[in-house]
Amino acid sequence: MSEAGGKPAAKSAAAVWTRPLRSLLGLAMAALLIAVSGTLVGLDYWRARKAAIVDAETDMRAFSDRLVDRLGILSGSTTALVGFTASIANSILVPPPDRMSDKIKLLREIIAQSQNLDGIYAGYPDGAFIQVVTLKAKPWRIALNAPEKAVVAVRSMQIDAGGEQSNRLIFLDEDGNQLLERRLLATGYDPRRRPWYQVAVNGRKPAAIGPYTMVTTDAPGMTISQAHRGNGGIVIGADIDLATITDFLARERLTTGTIAFIMDAAGRPIIHSDRALMARMLAMKEKGERDSGSFSDPLVSGIRTTLPKDDGVSFATIDGRVYVVMTTSVKSALLLAGHRTVVAAPLDELTETANRNLYQGLAISATVVFLGLLSALFLARVITRSLGELTDNANRLQDLDFTAPRDLNSHVTEISSLGRAMNRARDAIFTFALYVPKELVRKGIESGQFAGRGARRQEVTAWFTDIYDFTTISEQHSPEEVVALLSDYFDIFNETVSAHGGEIIQFLGDSVFAMWNAPMSDEHHAENACRCALAVERKLTVFNADLKARGLPELRTRFGIHTGTAVVGSVGAKERLQYTAMGDTVNVASRLEGTNKVYGTTILASSAVVAQCADRILFRPLGQAQVKGRATALLLYEVVGERMDAEQCPQAQEGTEALGATRI
Repeated sequence: MSEAGGKPAAKSAAAVWTRPLRSLLGLAMAALLIAVSGTLVGLDYWRARKAAIVDAETDMRAFSDRLVDRLGILSGSTTALVGFTASIANSILVPPPDRMSDKIKLLREIIAQSQNLDGIYAGYPDGAFIQVVTLKAKPWRIALNAPEKAVVAVRSMQIDAGGEQSNRLIFLDEDGNQLLERRLLATGYDPRRRPWYQVAVNGRKPAAIGPYTMVTTDAPGMTISQAHRGNGGIVIGADIDLATITDFLARERLTTGTIAFIMDAAGRPIIHSDRALMARMLAMKEKGERDSGSFSDPLVSGIRTTLPKDDGVSFATIDGRVYVVMTTSVKSALLLAGHRTVVAAPLDELTETANRNLYQGLAISATVVFLGLLSALFLARVITRSLGELTDNANRLQDLDFTAPRDLNSHVTEISSLGRAMNRARDAIFTFALYVPKELVRKGIESGQFAGRGARRQEVTAWFTDIYDFTTISEQHSPEEVVALLSDYFDIFNETVSAHGGEIIQFLGDSVFAMWNAPMSDEHHAENACRCALAVERKLTVFNADLKARGLPELRTRFGIHTGTAVVGSVGAKERLQYTAMGDTVNVASRLEGTNKVYGTTILASSAVVAQCADRILFRPLGQAQVKGRATALLLYEVVGERMDAEQCPQAQEGTEALGATRI
């Protein structure tokens, strides 16, 4: 042991290099701080880098969530407007020119409710068509040569009896008043041949197509269409201007080099934050290219090859630059359903601020480590002075030695607090030992049976007692008197059972449950249990005589003893365990105690007990009896005395002769 412990170190056969704990701790702390100081530089960098990446991932996820929410709202609102028109708009059930004013009023109100709608229209089985578009977009104004005050344009096609098509175009101001009407030449446009009509005709659910480049405005768009509930051949469609989505992708970039795009289920990019790339993708799609991502953009191509299979984060190295890539599934019910958003940001841009702050932190860390090294060398001497005393206190506590330790005085707050805490722990364990005998705990720890919940089968001798007519005694005396009686009564049992190598497992009201051969092994457990019962009986004779002299009731006690296999160990909840034994052996011992009432005896034992100690304990056979809870009868024996008392106990002598006959 070191000098701080106050004892010389023991010498073993092999020489062990030792030094005072104070010196070793000082050297160890110095070496540790030197090693840590070298590690902290790298550790701080990686922590800062990781924190920057985590923050970037959080921002990217928030960006992706906002984009997905935006798509969901756009999809939901457009689908709702189309569904509303397809469900209850009766004016749509007749083709133009019938009920034109009602159609215009309805479609004009619908398009005014959504800023993202480019236009809304209806196609009919005979080829008729009506469309309302907003003129907020400059391309529409130029393409239609709209009047200055016009805010809405209405295009209609009707088919006469001869199958001829006639077109007209109406311009309305913000109040819905007609400003101008034009007659248009037939263009051969047939809504029935358009994809938006074909995917929805005679269907019950809305459908989406796109994205594609809208012919008039040359802007990216998508269409949601649905068949009219009253006539499946009539299809209502709405064009969505995706310019707001591309603007959002470009505007919400985390860094200068961040890109964002949306891929379809096949992994092809269809919407990009770069308008030029977006136009190229749509152009390739309209030309029939199978993979719109085959355009020459190495960044998009490189990112696509490193995407995680599911939503999450990955890293891609493209042209020597590392990108943090995040993908998120679009949860929209219709618009771009099954697609994924991709956000990629250069790692060097994400960690730029962190790297700058890192260098400042490293300089501060180096200073702190140097000062900490000097402080550690000083504190090592202060700390180790008190560690020896703490160790001695801990060793006494481990041995359940509750002798009061002297107060520990230290200039280190933590050590003083630890000393006080150990004193409080000693007081707490001492109090706890009043409820769980320290000998039981010590033996359980030595035998390895107190290692958490668990039990094992082993042979034990179980021992139960009960006070005759205790209920009447409790009724005739105050609770305080009964408690005082039981306390003195249990003191006799505690001392006697412990002296005979047993352990009291539990006090059950006025009963005592004791056990031998657990937790510590006892080769003569059955014999010791019998001797203990006889010793208690003798002590109770003196105890009851004193009670009688004081006018108090006698505590006549019955005993039941049985030997057999039981499941022994610690059982209970995680936070509250009890060392006990369970099984038929314990139950039989309890029943034997109660059977004393039938035979008028005091100590009853089973044949299993007799088989183990008949040569040292005297028994009187009582024959077979059926006890409650057992299907088979038991051979009962009264414990009469110890062998050395045979000559002084005629009753014991008779029991010995009878027992000899029984064993034959």
